[in-house]
Amino acid sequence: MADLSQFDPNSVGLKANNIFGLPFTEADAALVLVPVPWEVTVSYRAGTADGPANIFDASLQVDLYDPDVTDGWKKGFYMQPVDTEMQNVSTALRNAAEQIIASLEEGDEEASIELHDELAEINNECTQLIEQVRSTTGNLMRNGKKVGLIGGDHSTPLGYIKALSDIHSDFGILQIDAHADLRNAYEGFTYSHASIMYNVLKEVQQVSKLVQVGIRDYCDEELQVIQNSNGRVTTFFDKNIKERQYEGETWKQICLDIVNALPQKVYISFDIDGLDPKLCPNTGTPVPGGFEMEQVFYLFKLLHASGRELIGFDLNEVSTGGYGDSIDSITGARVLYKMCNYMVA
Repeated sequence: MADLSQFDPNSVGLKANNIFGLPFTEADAALVLVPVPWEVTVSYRAGTADGPANIFDASLQVDLYDPDVTDGWKKGFYMQPVDTEMQNVSTALRNAAEQIIASLEEGDEEASIELHDELAEINNECTQLIEQVRSTTGNLMRNGKKVGLIGGDHSTPLGYIKALSDIHSDFGILQIDAHADLRNAYEGFTYSHASIMYNVLKEVQQVSKLVQVGIRDYCDEELQVIQNSNGRVTTFFDKNIKERQYEGETWKQICLDIVNALPQKVYISFDIDGLDPKLCPNTGTPVPGGFEMEQVFYLFKLLHASGRELIGFDLNEVSTGGYGDSIDSITGARVLYKMCNYMVA
């Protein structure tokens, strides 16, 4: 246990401490946060690889009192150092991916053929990343730690979800997102950020239910996956949520429907673009619409009140567009803190 006798939770966040200015080490923290600074396959704007570091910096501005989970921080949150080698590999592969994406957008089939080796290398490196994340998160959980993952793009948590499947025989995913992420190898990248949930459904049979919330940007192919899932996927589209509210239903009623669609054990996958883009204007692919932050926190509150067990979470696609002190990282830090608290509640 950490000695908190000299720690003042009302004081300024100390940079010498860890995430949220907390004085915990990995050994004495109940929850360990794993940063994955990876954004090889982002299809519009880059910057998410800097998300973990920028969220860490912004976290020092978060006050520790949480009325929903008071004193949760006392159980200990610790963020591992950002792996700069991983981020360097991501940057190098991202340059190759940009050439592939450009050739597709320009309809240049000859260039696409010439880039075949680069595509194969990217797919291979993404496979290796999945196994690295699976090993890291799995070892932490076997050592009795609760785990949260901070991306990077939305491809990053697949290894963690696989590690959870090594421990839990049945669980559901609550996905907060603007996008369905059900594309099959989008732009030729097997493990594209736009394919994360397609790959989860295909490769992780222990995920018995995927409940998507806030989806407002998707294609015919993805809608077919939802419709042909035999109930394994339930999607609460942003349009339908808003129409239900326009017609008099409360957000509480809708949240209860969302929670009731989930099994006992739940993993939260939070793509920051599920929020209104005014809160995350620099995210990779912003989409008009979405939620206020407190709406999602209320959903988490009802999820917790239902007695369901939160077994893990990820936060991804937080990009600052080169501005480390933008609203994006501040929003990300607050979303992260709320999920950390519910994880140890």
